[in-house]
Amino acid sequence: MAKTRTRGPPRTYSRVVPGVSGRVLVVDDNKVIRQLIKVNLELEGFEVVTANDGVECLDMVHRVCPDVITLDVVMPRLDGFGAAARLRADPRTRHLPLAIVSACTQNEVEAGIAAGVDAFIAKPFEPAELVRVVRRLVERKDRWERKGAPAGRGRG
Repeated sequence: MAKTRTRGPPRTYSRVVPGVSGRVLVVDDNKVIRQLIKVNLELEGFEVVTANDGVECLDMVHRVCPDVITLDVVMPRLDGFGAAARLRADPRTRHLPLAIVSACTQNEVEAGIAAGVDAFIAKPFEPAELVRVVRRLVERKDRWERKGAPAGRGRG
């Protein structure tokens, strides 16, 4: 008779790190990518809120008050560049750090810079790189706010 092994239920992780490192609004129309980004950031102590596209991002941004926003480029209704441009045009959100998470072609980088994007994370991304970039953007925002810069006056 062959031996059989029984396995317990698979491990699941949710908000493992007790101290919150910052709030991130993750905007991507692909549910799998959204969840992948969310899990990797939550494991590092970030609070994560998600949106399906640029329109939903703009609807949510003032309610959730994120420290950083990650944006996919190709999305229905309003793409990442359009969302970035609108966020930069609004005095209440123009200071928010923005990171594009996409293939990061030369055209995307140029369009992102023109829209006011602060960082680029190439897909497929390494989770450690994603966390490093988001953490750097949160720290930069915190330094800028400690200097007493009023909301809507540059990105410091």
